[in-house]
Amino acid sequence: MADKMTPLALLKAAGTLEKDVLAVRIGSDIVDLMTPVDPASTLTPIHAAEPAGLDVIRHSSAHVMADAVQRLFPGTKVTFGPSTDDGFYYDFQKQGGGFTDDDLRAIEATMLAIVKKDSHFRREIISRDQALQLFSQMGETFKVEWIHTLADTEELTVYKHGAPGEEWIDFCRGPHVPRTGLLKALKLTHVAGAYWRGDERNPMLQRIYGTAFASKDALEEHLRLIEEAKARDHRKLGKELELFMFDPVAPAMPFFLPKGAFVYNRLIDFMRLLYDRHGYEEVVTPLTYDPKVFQTSGHRENYADNMYRLWTSDTVEGIEGPAITDALERVSFDLKPMNCPSHCIIFGAKRRSYRELPWRIADFARLHRYERGGVVHGLARVRSFCQDDAHIFCTEDQVKGEIEAFIKLLYEVYRAFEFSRIDVKLATRPERRLGTDADWDRSEGALQAGLEAAGLGFQVTPGEGAFYGPKIEFHVQDALKRSWQLGTIQCDSNLPERFDLGYVGEDGLKHRPVMLHRAVLGSLERFYSVLLEHCGGNFPTWLAPKQAIVLTVSDKVDSYADKVWSELRAQGIRVDLDKSADKLGAKIRNARLARIPYLAVVGAKEAESGAVGVRSRDRGELGPLAVADFVAMVKGEAGFPLS
Repeated sequence: MADKMTPLALLKAAGTLEKDVLAVRIGSDIVDLMTPVDPASTLTPIHAAEPAGLDVIRHSSAHVMADAVQRLFPGTKVTFGPSTDDGFYYDFQKQGGGFTDDDLRAIEATMLAIVKKDSHFRREIISRDQALQLFSQMGETFKVEWIHTLADTEELTVYKHGAPGEEWIDFCRGPHVPRTGLLKALKLTHVAGAYWRGDERNPMLQRIYGTAFASKDALEEHLRLIEEAKARDHRKLGKELELFMFDPVAPAMPFFLPKGAFVYNRLIDFMRLLYDRHGYEEVVTPLTYDPKVFQTSGHRENYADNMYRLWTSDTVEGIEGPAITDALERVSFDLKPMNCPSHCIIFGAKRRSYRELPWRIADFARLHRYERGGVVHGLARVRSFCQDDAHIFCTEDQVKGEIEAFIKLLYEVYRAFEFSRIDVKLATRPERRLGTDADWDRSEGALQAGLEAAGLGFQVTPGEGAFYGPKIEFHVQDALKRSWQLGTIQCDSNLPERFDLGYVGEDGLKHRPVMLHRAVLGSLERFYSVLLEHCGGNFPTWLAPKQAIVLTVSDKVDSYADKVWSELRAQGIRVDLDKSADKLGAKIRNARLARIPYLAVVGAKEAESGAVGVRSRDRGELGPLAVADFVAMVKGEAGFPLS
């Protein structure tokens, strides 16, 4: 075999090196420009502005940030610093408490000084013993702990940057940019707390967040969108628009107020109408179950830390001391975190025929999951929620067609909410899972075939599937260019096996059905938060709690305003009426703050002509319209947006 060469040398020799190339892709791996590789390798250059290039920039920026932190605050310990969808972070254990805003400014200034020195990133392979000795001497106890969790056969690498004698070093797989000077546009954003390895039983660390881009223009656009996101924060809008609230009596469990409840139920009504069109039947299932149900499903083994338990006084009658804990573990009822086991029970309740398949059952039952206090976030991460959840029981031959049909339904829904960009990912088997490799091979193959039949491009994300089956994830981009994972479909042969489900086939024998778990909106609470920020509180007319408001110029037209309001209500329009003594300008301002789609202003001229002066939230001044024409216009936008 020929001596190895760096990708940088190979690209130069081929005359294909461009100035914005940061790394290369070899097969599924991303490799530094300075890491020696086989000269026969097929190299695909990764440019700075593409997603993989941004990952390299951001991960490199994280290392520079950690270097700056330890220069400014000696004795601070580091953990890990990955890139994220919109930036990077690093977790630190800092002596004497957290980081202040002044600290962030100082860290950022030091980062820029490190960047200016334009030092090379250098990768080195070290042995396990060398790594343990190195990080023990550095006092990096978190790194030492992590190394002990790795397999003896795993290759360990470190990255260095900085002048000789001043090098900053960290345990890392990479890749990184060739030189710090290529990090042209970076910004630190905020600090938050984070537990070591995500476990609240471990030490609390300080997590510094930042972002980085290939150019200053891209960074400035991102920072502008961050400010816009603050204005659209669903928690802020939820309070201002009186949509929902939270209270400590039910931590991380939302209370939907009348306006918010209308939107919530309207979303469900929309999905129910589509279910009817697409051949789904709805069921209503209990919220609490004998623990045997979730032992059978595998949730007690794989999901117990996120489940709520229920018990009554007779459950522990006659039991004292520590034995109570064991008793509760065995006999306490479970508050269900998901619907799939209850749907298995329904399917298995009677003898079924292949003629009944595919059978599609939907469920809007409430679910409860114990999310740790550090991760709950408004409606986006709650402990009590509902999903537009459904399960499809079908034969193996029907899987491909059912996936295609689901994808058509999903895209119809997303078009209705004006989500135009949808990225698709195929999440494959996790390390901790149920079933055999043959089961997973079959399920993953079925999902991939369904995607290919639908003509959709997709990215494979290894290890990200559920413990009972692989899944397709649908990630939508909102108006602020942020990506949110909403819809999923999962192919599961494990739960039908564990619940011993079967149907009588055409041959008269018992066969095992395939179970497809699917959701379009996902958690309604989370979808609500995404939609609220996507539209900035400006719900479309069909979804808005109030579609119009009648505003009076003076009390002289109160009787005419009452008549218009009554006519709009009689026509099924959701309408408010403001006859207060406020000036018209104040009334208009209040209506705009309430995000009401249409304002119908009535004064003496309108009363005389039987008209209203119409102002649209989205299109501005529309001028006078006859009441009948105004009704027709609003009703034309009031129906469900169906294809």
